[in-house]
Amino acid sequence: MLMQDLIRKKKEGKELTRDELSYFINGYVKDEIKDYQVSSLLMAICFQGMNKEEIANLTDLMMHSGDVVDLSSIEGVKVDKHSTGGVGDKTSLVLGPLVSSCGVKLAKMSGRGLGFTGGTLDKLESIPGMSINLSKDVFLKQVNDIGIAIIGQTGNLVPADKKLYALRDVTETVDSIPLIASSIMSKKLASGSDTILLDVKFGSGAFMKTLKDAKELATTMVEIGKTLNKDTRAILTDMNQPLGLAIGNILEVKEAIATLKNQGPEDFKELCLEASSIILLQAKVAKTKAEAKKLLEEKLNNGEAFKKFKEFIKSQGGDLKYIDDVSKFETAKNIVPIIAKEEGYIHQIKAIEIGNAAMKLGAGRKTKEDKIDFTAGIVLVHKVSDYVKKGDVLAYMHTNHDSYEEEKEEIYAAFEIKKEKKIKDPLIYEIIS
Repeated sequence: MLMQDLIRKKKEGKELTRDELSYFINGYVKDEIKDYQVSSLLMAICFQGMNKEEIANLTDLMMHSGDVVDLSSIEGVKVDKHSTGGVGDKTSLVLGPLVSSCGVKLAKMSGRGLGFTGGTLDKLESIPGMSINLSKDVFLKQVNDIGIAIIGQTGNLVPADKKLYALRDVTETVDSIPLIASSIMSKKLASGSDTILLDVKFGSGAFMKTLKDAKELATTMVEIGKTLNKDTRAILTDMNQPLGLAIGNILEVKEAIATLKNQGPEDFKELCLEASSIILLQAKVAKTKAEAKKLLEEKLNNGEAFKKFKEFIKSQGGDLKYIDDVSKFETAKNIVPIIAKEEGYIHQIKAIEIGNAAMKLGAGRKTKEDKIDFTAGIVLVHKVSDYVKKGDVLAYMHTNHDSYEEEKEEIYAAFEIKKEKKIKDPLIYEIIS
């Protein structure tokens, strides 16, 4: 078998067999196949696509290119959740304790964030003392004992994806549904959970810009899960404006804590309850969506979800004094109001503009080497469809930079205010199962 034959075959739009895909993946991981050949095949896939069987085979082979986590020592149903990312997305910080307070086991391996703000691990590490590096035995024991652990990826997990993603990033072959879906699902499947919930976001602040593309990606990933005998479901959610009010690591942790105390923003709470209810259905803890939501509301109201969050933080070394009193968290030197210059209804808060401004203020990374300022970010005061008067505060900018006029203008420009009323768009568009 020769790599040239695979490249030619895919260039002509033909299906690659499992044996051919195995030759490609195994050879690339072992450095037996050159980058320039793989680049050529990836470009052919971008142009010609792949069918369902090809995508499932590619995902399965990538998943087995390294370690596959064995969670069989954890009692009960093990669940996992993945978000395609967005501005203000701190859902795992609430969803994890919420579902585990209902008796479900969340054993989650997460990643760091590139772009607007930190990923789940960065947000957790903004809590003093918090460790995201646990040994496998400690990780498994913690999930068995308290029902939740969130750590960084360990071991030799999906090395094929690491190599392929780095190459896709520099060869303009990232934007391909088969390649995106196999990348995400290979990592989720290798993490060893029994069920997977995917939060696929669309809009200006998301990787997928349109609902159509997000639905195609979500459907493809759900089909991969079904083909590989894993209960996989997806939720399509809007990311044209930031999720919740807080954007930035400590700021988002504070908002997650407020939400676990049933005091958070309505849109963020809505997503957490919807996603958590699907997970309870997957884990067979509830028979209907209504039953699941009732149980979840009870856990928020009686304080059990917040108590589970504290157990989780304490188990991984976090200092609970910050959780009990969020005023103890460090704050940015400069907290600057963004003032409305006109009166009317907010029609847009462009998530991508808010996200880019937050990154420039220090809340995110342009490169893996960049250091995050945990205190930096933006807190919205108003959301789309709100009515504001001239002089009202639209948002607060948090930064340790002494020069921030450019970011201040960018944040203001993200708000589009018009005289006519604005009907609020739905946050959740569709469930795919």
